Amino acid sequence: MNAPLPLQALALPPEAAPDTDPQETAEWRDAFLALVAAHGPERARFVLDELAALARQQRTGWQPTLNTPYVNTVAVEAQPVFPGDLAIEERLASLMRWNALAMVVRANQAEMGGSSELGGHIASYASAADLFEAGFNHFFRAREGTAPGQHRGDLVFFQPHSAPGVYARAYLEGRLTERDLQHYRQEITAPQEGAQGLSSYPHPWLMPDFWQFPTGSMGIGPISSIYHARFMRYLTHRQLLDCQQRKVWGVFGDGEMDEPESMSALTLAAREGLDNLVWVVNCNLQRLDGPVRGNGRVIDELERLFAGAGWNVVKLLWGSDWDGLFARDLTGTLARTLGGTVDGQMQTFAAKDGRFNRDHFFGQSPELVALAQGLTDEQIDRLKRGGHDLVKIHAAYAAAAAHRGQPTVILAHTKKGYGMGAAGQGKMTTHSQKKFDGGDLIEFRNRFNLPLTDAQATGLAFYRPAEDSPEMQYLHTRRQALGGALPRRETACDTVPVPPLAQYAQFALQPQGKEMSTTMAFVRMLGALLKDAQLGPRIVPIVADEARTFGMANLFKQVGIYSSVGQRYAPEDIGSVLPYREALDGQILEEGISEAGAIASWTAAATSYSVHGLAMLPFYIYYSMFGFQRVGDAIWAAADQRARGFLLGATSGRTTLGGEGLKHQDGSSHLVAATIPNCKAYDPAYAGELAVIVEAGMRQMLVEQQDVFYYVTLMNENYAQPDLPADAAEGVLRGCYVFNSWMRPTDGRERPISPEESVTLLGSGAILTEVVQAARQLAAEGIDVTVVSVTSWSELARDGIACEQRALAGEAAPGTPWLTQVLAGTRGPVIAATDYVRAVPDSVRAFVPAGRRYLTLGTDGFGRSDTRAALRRYFGVEAAHVAQVARQCLGAAPA
Repeated sequence: MNAPLPLQALALPPEAAPDTDPQETAEWRDAFLALVAAHGPERARFVLDELAALARQQRTGWQPTLNTPYVNTVAVEAQPVFPGDLAIEERLASLMRWNALAMVVRANQAEMGGSSELGGHIASYASAADLFEAGFNHFFRAREGTAPGQHRGDLVFFQPHSAPGVYARAYLEGRLTERDLQHYRQEITAPQEGAQGLSSYPHPWLMPDFWQFPTGSMGIGPISSIYHARFMRYLTHRQLLDCQQRKVWGVFGDGEMDEPESMSALTLAAREGLDNLVWVVNCNLQRLDGPVRGNGRVIDELERLFAGAGWNVVKLLWGSDWDGLFARDLTGTLARTLGGTVDGQMQTFAAKDGRFNRDHFFGQSPELVALAQGLTDEQIDRLKRGGHDLVKIHAAYAAAAAHRGQPTVILAHTKKGYGMGAAGQGKMTTHSQKKFDGGDLIEFRNRFNLPLTDAQATGLAFYRPAEDSPEMQYLHTRRQALGGALPRRETACDTVPVPPLAQYAQFALQPQGKEMSTTMAFVRMLGALLKDAQLGPRIVPIVADEARTFGMANLFKQVGIYSSVGQRYAPEDIGSVLPYREALDGQILEEGISEAGAIASWTAAATSYSVHGLAMLPFYIYYSMFGFQRVGDAIWAAADQRARGFLLGATSGRTTLGGEGLKHQDGSSHLVAATIPNCKAYDPAYAGELAVIVEAGMRQMLVEQQDVFYYVTLMNENYAQPDLPADAAEGVLRGCYVFNSWMRPTDGRERPISPEESVTLLGSGAILTEVVQAARQLAAEGIDVTVVSVTSWSELARDGIACEQRALAGEAAPGTPWLTQVLAGTRGPVIAATDYVRAVPDSVRAFVPAGRRYLTLGTDGFGRSDTRAALRRYFGVEAAHVAQVARQCLGAAPA
């Protein structure tokens, strides 16, 4: 077995080339210092920029490193005076830590009404507590109101694993009770015991008056915060709402930065100059199983990444206890040693005691030994990382809040499980730590000097000071100065009137056989809606990068594409009828090739009613395959946030986008959409159906203010559009209606209709046209056919399930499923055909009337590239196959 490497061998190798002329180097260094002393930093920066440009011109192969020394960005002499009572704030932070720990540990102890099944996290909040408290006490502003002059509040995205700490603060504020804390992660049983169940992570759907933003799916919070910050600029530039004094704060984990969504929009934030955005990355150096970068330094890596993307980087690494050490270190050995220690080793130092750190960190060189001579082992053990020092945190936050022209990231160095001692501080297993023995609890009590007896500590008693205590008075005073409690979700906003349907969609209701695609019909409706004086300004058209594909180029000229700098160029097509037009007050959000960015932008607009108290109506149109399949988790997060808006899945279905092939052909989006409770999914075949759906959705979201959003699939196939029957609207919205019936001609005398002579065909979306053709073929053969247009399989299924549940509950009048009612007026076997996998039409099988055979046709399997006709033959959803299946069913029907 190999012997372990000495600690010195674990430092990163030096990157600098050897100094071949130290005397000349010293002269250059002295000259630069003289320049700074005589003319100041601004002149020094100018000269450095000139030298860098000269170096590039001479092709020296040199470029400046994006890493700065491994010390705090805000120097001691630049720190503002701490504006609060440091002792009280430290006591409050300790109480938050304790109550959060007690909440999680109690939830996992059966003897305290919990269960080991519930889980929970302690270590993340233990590392972030001071980062949160500095924000709560000095920076995070809540909404004062919506009247002119009142602050509408900052947006704060909380690290999800730290949710217990936010609950602990809400408990001290009086917003949550002790009984609520006793029901952490017990949302079903809590109401039965007179308590509010507390969700595991920030979930607005589960706690609609508390959480604003869902961050529990890693990476969704970071990208969402960027697009929320940009949407605030959009509202300001369009003069809809002044958001200039508001900030977006995000507290995220360093491990979370590995998620692609966390990184994907960094350059957008810099390009847009979003100085209203501040990220605090809690660099506790450890993810769930081990170090984030065991063999490197994640803070250095993130600094390069953010600086290269154009962000302002503030490093918050070392606490005030280190200031004296750095000041006495005249050789720079301390900074070099810290900067050369890999994160895996830094975590070992965090997990060990002062004696170990004296021997193994300060013992690495005579200079460090000398620095540590005046410190006891306990003092070495108590040396704080920057993210645990309220004074240093405040200085970093103040610098970030004051910075202009760029978004800012604060890289805050912390210890995971800070204060958990031998039970978990810095340990590989700390993320999963949910249990403490009596000794560990008393050690934690002693570490933070908590006012608890041994019995209270081992009994995991929650602690809240008396209301008239200095701590509680301070807590309430600070929040009152910042607008009140936070997080706090509010939904009060004015309704937005919706124009009459005929005003913008008469062409769709009565197209009189004109050929068009449903995509074309939607774009025409959207253009008309944008002209409405009241609703028009609230509409937010969003595309990823396919506006021309979807026929939306006319909107470029009508309302413009939003750009925070206007249009600084003359577009190539400036002389055309439909030129590409960007504008400061542009209305379209054209997000480029970024489905993740576009859905984040849609979410920001779709939640404006709660985030800003201003209802907006986003329409995001995209290739349907790149919606639920590509960014389904982001759509789920939007549902959690109670989004209101329209998602338009264009070129939907597996056979409508003929030549594109497997990756572009959607056969499953309606299956996924059906799993989201507040998503109403529709697959209209005709423009009239689409118009009714859009009108109902707008009224439901803007007038009735219901927390739903709509997913509507559109096709790019042109075909004749029939007039919508006058009485069809209810069926369109409930999921289906009788489109037409073809009966054999008679001599006027009644004739009995037998099952052998009748068939019912169901179709939706693009395949309804095939179903209608099949019906005509069958009718010509003397078969009675009824065609039912299914506009929403999921709405039919939900309606049927609701009736079943009421019946199982013993209700006297549970109701009859809508599909059952509609099919009751038809005869014969029922055949359903769609452009989606068979599981979509199979979802309503239980609600087909008893005794009726039900057979589904769909597009299971991978897609192919070919013509529409060939694809429909291949999958067996073309008219000829539908008719053939009907004949076979009739032949097999009982006499």
